[in-house]
Amino acid sequence: AVAAGPMPLPAGALPRAVAVLSFSVLLSSRGAAQRRPSLSNLSASCWSRPPPVNMLNSYNVKFQHSKALTSPYPGSHIERSQVPEDKVGWLTEWKDYNPVEYTAKSVLAGPSWADPQINHEGFSPKFNERDGEVERKSLNGLYVVENGRPRNPAGRTGLTGRGLLGRWGPNHAADPVVTRWKRDGTGNKVAHPVSGKNILQFVAIKRRDCGEWAIPGGMVDPGEKITATLKREFQEEALNSLQKSPEEKAKLEKQLQKLFSQDHFVVYRGYVDDPRNTDNAWMETEAVNYHDETGETMDNLPLEAGDDAGVVKWVDISEKLELYASHSYFIKLVTEKRGAHWSEDPGSECHE
Repeated sequence: AVAAGPMPLPAGALPRAVAVLSFSVLLSSRGAAQRRPSLSNLSASCWSRPPPVNMLNSYNVKFQHSKALTSPYPGSHIERSQVPEDKVGWLTEWKDYNPVEYTAKSVLAGPSWADPQINHEGFSPKFNERDGEVERKSLNGLYVVENGRPRNPAGRTGLTGRGLLGRWGPNHAADPVVTRWKRDGTGNKVAHPVSGKNILQFVAIKRRDCGEWAIPGGMVDPGEKITATLKREFQEEALNSLQKSPEEKAKLEKQLQKLFSQDHFVVYRGYVDDPRNTDNAWMETEAVNYHDETGETMDNLPLEAGDDAGVVKWVDISEKLELYASHSYFIKLVTEKRGAHWSEDPGSECHE
């Protein structure tokens, strides 16, 4: 649990000024050869006051570890060294800190999405900058590199190495939140009977690994622009594009282009408190809302589960919706931005 409550933030600050929690473990291969495991990311509920903090990011927003202290480490029997709450921050001196070293065999096997070990001959990564095709800059500003290894900007996790993460330092992901208004049989928007606000729907996938509903997201490939990742992940997970013929894929591309080329809303970008994080590797994400105001674009797209999705469908948004960890928070921010229904209790919503 996080010892914090939600904090009202000005509208402009919402995309960045949020502490985010994450929980996800998916290590299946991704259909296409040379693809990494899908690594979706997740968040908390709305923050009404600044959480007890360990990290100050470049926007003067403080973050706290919670999921990154999860033990045993996901997908293993490895126990993290225990880190007391008052010793998470690197500024707190702790001479006896002796974290466990762990990098999963799937990472050490050297897949295309993973770095070599730090001491590997010929491997000299350029941290805090674009390193060839690999983006090693953090969305939260500069991070410390100590003894050749990046240091997690949010503090100690009780584990060194990379765990399940491929990159030393930041591992970048993207989450496309595709929305439309719920409409009745005559095409009119449907309002919630209690709040009176229109109901928003988003494209959700039911994950095969844990059975939870989530945003169809995934990792940014080397050299790939974030906009391309958002579109690709949506196509693969919600439209099953990996199994389509070149002709079918081209048709989907053309239909999606209209939606993904219009104005969009960056919901969140930055560090993600994730159970896979270590002292030397961590998750970061950019969640972006693409809204189909008229519904005409998405009505013609055949939703079909693909990749690591078991089911895909339009889901009505409300606070009752239980989503894969942090995704609930991203969705809530979207409803605030769009003025849509969220809660039947007006007192429970965060106000600007």
